[in-house]
Amino acid sequence: MDVLPIGLKLTNQKVLLIGGGAIAYRKACLIAPTGPAIYVLSPYICAELEALVKKTGGKHIKGAYPARFSRLARRKLKNYRLVIAATDSKPVNARVFKDCERMIARQARTQLESTIPARMGDLVQFSGDWRAESKAAIKDPEIRRVFWENVYAGPAGQAVLSGDRTKADALMPALLKDFREPEGEVYLVGAGPGDPELLTFKALRLMQQADVVLYDRLVSPEVMNLVRRDAERVYVGKAKADHAVPQPQINELLVKYAKEGKRVCRLKGGDPFIFGRGGEEIETLFAKGVKFQVVPGITAAAGCGAYAGIPLTHRDHAQSVRFLTGHLKDGTLDLPWGELVFERQTLVIYMGLGGLAELTQKLIDHGMRKDMPCALISKGTLPDEEVLVGTVSDIAVKVANHELPAPTLTIIGEVVSLREQLKWRN
Repeated sequence: MDVLPIGLKLTNQKVLLIGGGAIAYRKACLIAPTGPAIYVLSPYICAELEALVKKTGGKHIKGAYPARFSRLARRKLKNYRLVIAATDSKPVNARVFKDCERMIARQARTQLESTIPARMGDLVQFSGDWRAESKAAIKDPEIRRVFWENVYAGPAGQAVLSGDRTKADALMPALLKDFREPEGEVYLVGAGPGDPELLTFKALRLMQQADVVLYDRLVSPEVMNLVRRDAERVYVGKAKADHAVPQPQINELLVKYAKEGKRVCRLKGGDPFIFGRGGEEIETLFAKGVKFQVVPGITAAAGCGAYAGIPLTHRDHAQSVRFLTGHLKDGTLDLPWGELVFERQTLVIYMGLGGLAELTQKLIDHGMRKDMPCALISKGTLPDEEVLVGTVSDIAVKVANHELPAPTLTIIGEVVSLREQLKWRN
């Protein structure tokens, strides 16, 4: 069992038990198989619980739970994924429950305050006051929505948020008179390797204002959940030997939707210009006279390497890094092998799962030592990420035995040996 029945993933997380006696021990026995480090806050701890705590990599924090909510309480609670009151004192257990509730409320309030402008209510009032005039000037509700998005992002919206309603009202007549139906545009957006928190602010903004989103199979469901709710979604994913929508057709779809006056978000896993065929898409857009923007994303090499605890460069191990694709346009592996075999160089191979055995053997044939460290990362940066570590001589066999799912990324080089001391959890 690696998931507690409450449905909370605790592997490599920290859990705090308040109490150190028999009740706490029973709770710890239930939790320990799910993989957390167990910490115990109590003036004392029974021998069985202490042994179990050490086994999980946790610690006994000697002391009593604070009598009232304070900075000390916050400091003790905020760094734990789960807090369990396990004492024989009902008042203490009740206090722990109330303090945890207060922590959650405080965190939620802090997050809201950091994302919602203080004068958002004024902006709502301003929109309501100009509703009739905007409806009269712009009949189509979809186009009117675009108008208001422009207002919010422009000088009028900023004036309201800064408290200058007079300036905002003075700007509105000209904005309504001069507004023209927007031209279509394409946003070529890098969605990163999977974790939605790795999106850039600009990527998120464009995702949430697009009318149509074309996305591929490398865009995670978590990222897709951030797309504007009423946007049209078009899946154009491609896998090896299975192109649901061929690239030329994707190019033409981008042009088609843009020519219809729509804002089109082409959402691509990783970075659009690193093995993402973004260059081909903007060539078509440029030739057809379609406006476009390009938003870089965190490429899989950087994101997956960081989450797996593998730096791509290191002063003592690698002074250069090289990105390669695991299969070429004609399906062959015709790479400059002699240039790839270099002791202080990191190789990162994209889309190389199917040809991993051939690729590693070619490197060995061209002089790479058989014990060169190698890691294969499956579903990097996501909650179900898996990392398989070996050498260039045995990684293909290990992968075959584990059957890791795509998408995968392979990293070869001495930097892989640093994983055990540098790996961390998000």
